[in-house]
Amino acid sequence: MGSQEKVKHLEECTVSNALGTWVFSVLGALVAIPVGIKRKSLGPLVFFGTTGTMLDIIIGVSQCEREHAEHQMKLLQDSQNATSSESMATTNITETDSIS
Repeated sequence: MGSQEKVKHLEECTVSNALGTWVFSVLGALVAIPVGIKRKSLGPLVFFGTTGTMLDIIIGVSQCEREHAEHQMKLLQDSQNATSSESMATTNITETDSIS
């Protein structure tokens, strides 16, 4: 069989991007630990940890949606180019038939 391009589905991309980002989760924990020690509470860890995790998920999902939209635009442009080239070929064949 020929080489087939593996296309990511939106769900696969969302999961991989949401789990692939970890920067804000770590940053939230690094901020929360000293604040939690100072206040002698787990509240800051819960707040900063969940906020960082949510930021990571939101950024991952928006990145995936952007990639998906770009892929859809590319497919649309390719189909429009194919349609226009087919109509040009049909027009050229019709013109050569009418000339002869």
